[in-house]
Amino acid sequence: MKLPCCVPCLRLVLGLVVMGATLGFSGGGGAWAAKGGEPLAERIRVSSFSSILTEIAQRVGEGVVVVSGHVPPGVDPHEFEPNPGVLRTVASADLVLLSAKHMEGYVGKLKESAGGKARVVEVGGQLPSLWMRDGTQTMGRDAFEDPHWWHSVPNVQRAVKVVREQFVALQPQSAGFFLENSNRYLSELEDLQRWVRGRVAELPRNQRKLVTSHDALQYFAKEYGFSVYAVEGLTPSEQPSSRKVAALLDVIRAQRVKAVFAQDTVNPKVLREMTSETGAVLGGRLWVDGLGTGDAATYAGMIRSNVNAIVEALK
Repeated sequence: MKLPCCVPCLRLVLGLVVMGATLGFSGGGGAWAAKGGEPLAERIRVSSFSSILTEIAQRVGEGVVVVSGHVPPGVDPHEFEPNPGVLRTVASADLVLLSAKHMEGYVGKLKESAGGKARVVEVGGQLPSLWMRDGTQTMGRDAFEDPHWWHSVPNVQRAVKVVREQFVALQPQSAGFFLENSNRYLSELEDLQRWVRGRVAELPRNQRKLVTSHDALQYFAKEYGFSVYAVEGLTPSEQPSSRKVAALLDVIRAQRVKAVFAQDTVNPKVLREMTSETGAVLGGRLWVDGLGTGDAATYAGMIRSNVNAIVEALK
C-alpha cells in the first residue's frame, strides 16, 4: 500500500500527535495537563469579590483556575456595587467567592445572576466571628458581626482550606494538585505568622493601642494583643459623634498614645485634627479593607506593611 506521504514526514506527524496527547492539547481550550502531566478538565471559572480571596484562589488553583477579581485594590468593598458586566461574568462562573459576614450587601443579586449554576460561597461564614457593639466585643443583642476576618493570619489559613475544598468538589481529579499548591501557600502563611508575632513582640503590651479611622482591626487586635479605638464604626459610613471624638481625645491623652493611623479608604481629616489636639503623630497608612498597591499588593506584603507601620510609630 502506498503511503500518503514520505516516511520521515509520517514520523513527524505521528510525533506531533503523541506530543499533543502528552501535553493535553485540544481544540477550543478543552482538556489540558497540570504539573506532572496529570490530565485535567476545563479550567474552573472563579468570580471573586474580595482581593484577599482573589489571591487565595490564584495561589491554590494556579494554572487550573481562571479568576476574575471584581473589587480592585483601593476600592472600598463596603461601597462596591457590581455592574452589569460583572453580573454577566458571574453568570458564566463555576464558583463565586464572597468575603461575607455581611461585607457584601449584594449577595442576593449575585445568586440571582448565578442562576443556580455556580457555587456561591461566603468564605467568612465558615470562619470564627467577632461580634462588636460600640467598639467592644460582645455576644449580646444588637451586636454587629465584624467582617474584617483577614487581619488574623490564622483566619486566612482557614480560608485557604475552604477554597481548596471548593476546588476539589468541582474538580476532584485535581485534588492532589490543589493540595500541593495550598500546602505551599499555607507554609508561607505560617512563616508570616511567626514574623508578625516576632515584630509585635518588640512593642510592650501597654503600648499596643491602635487609634484608627474605622473599626477594621479587631481580628488583628485579638490575635496579636492590641486594643483598638476607632473614630468610625465597622463601615466608614458610620460617622462619629462629637462626643465620641472627645472621648477618643481623652483616651489618647490619658494613655499617652504616640500615634494614630489613617486607613487607605478613609479621609484622615478627623485624625489630623486629633494630632493637633493631643500631640500624637499621624502614623503610616494602613491597608484594612483589602489588598493595597505596591509592596502591599499581596497578602503578605499588606500584613508586613501594616505591622511595620504600627510597630515603628508606637515604639
